[in-house]
Amino acid sequence: MAGHQPAGRSGRGHRSVPHTADLRVEAWAPTAEGCIGELVHAVVGSFADLGGARIVGERACTVLAVSDPDLLAGVLEEVVYRMDADGELPVAVAIGPIEGLDGARRVTARFRMADASTAALVGAVPKAVSLHDLDLSAGPDGWTCRATVDV
Repeated sequence: MAGHQPAGRSGRGHRSVPHTADLRVEAWAPTAEGCIGELVHAVVGSFADLGGARIVGERACTVLAVSDPDLLAGVLEEVVYRMDADGELPVAVAIGPIEGLDGARRVTARFRMADASTAALVGAVPKAVSLHDLDLSAGPDGWTCRATVDV
């Protein structure tokens, strides 16, 4: 349910939820930026164990969007792009702060990247982020977000 943490959860975290054929993930955190970071960890953790992966550097990107859910999609799309184009996966993520910009939204994402070929694959690799039922919203207990990723 958007706008609050799943029952029995506190602080920050993430989980996969049942979905037909694709990967569906949810995350929660005290801030929107933290929530986006948790969702990145949920997506990457669904298919890769980065425990022994070799660190290759840091990358940053700025995402511009018209809404908070579009910011979420933009950050996830950057993760999928980096994996596909550069063979890199984020081990650590720093997001934010989210800023308003003339009716648009902007956020900077910084990633500590690992060589994907040195990670252990444990699930289906994401191909794209679905824009259907994408959510990033605030509630009385903090922020929640959810996304579906095509695998």
